[in-house]
Amino acid sequence: MQLHSILDHFGIAVGALSGVLAARGRSLDLFGVLVLALVTSLGGGSLRDVIAGDTPVNWLRSPPYLYTACATAIMAFFVCRTWEPPANLLQIADAFSLAFFTIAGTQKGLALGFAMVPAIALGVITGVAGGIIRDMLTSRVPMVFQPEIYLYATAAFVGALGYCLLVPVIGNPVVMWLGVALTLLLRLSAIRYRIALPIFPPHKR
Repeated sequence: MQLHSILDHFGIAVGALSGVLAARGRSLDLFGVLVLALVTSLGGGSLRDVIAGDTPVNWLRSPPYLYTACATAIMAFFVCRTWEPPANLLQIADAFSLAFFTIAGTQKGLALGFAMVPAIALGVITGVAGGIIRDMLTSRVPMVFQPEIYLYATAAFVGALGYCLLVPVIGNPVVMWLGVALTLLLRLSAIRYRIALPIFPPHKR
């Protein structure tokens, strides 16, 4: 199995887990939880492939990605029915998913021959789109639009940019893991220390 494929499987598994965690307390059956897990784990990559014109989308051409998402979701569903996970586990799982997906998406953008800026955009889309769909399906304001979520898309952008700048110098696979670590470190640090971008203040009445 190639290294980028391993990265994809890691991201898909963690993305599926975050989809299951987002379903907790929503009285969804196994099918509903499975749908949330699949859109979270495969939605960003699918949107990236459609935008980039790389169709059919990746999981249709490589069914093992779908199997990874389904197996992770089913196992997590039954575990979480009997075990109360920590309150912040969703944010942590989502941070890992964001990091893996962002670098995987950026790698693919460069592999398809796109310049650095479009490749970064594809990386950010891969990282955040699945979570946006998940949150919309569960009637939440998507994490990426919440100021208290702290440097969500920003962490993806910085990680993708770091990867693009370092890959000509260092090369894969080291730079791949550096990109993942940079995205993850920035996201988790922002959660821990409540680092956020400036926001528009509410209108005064």
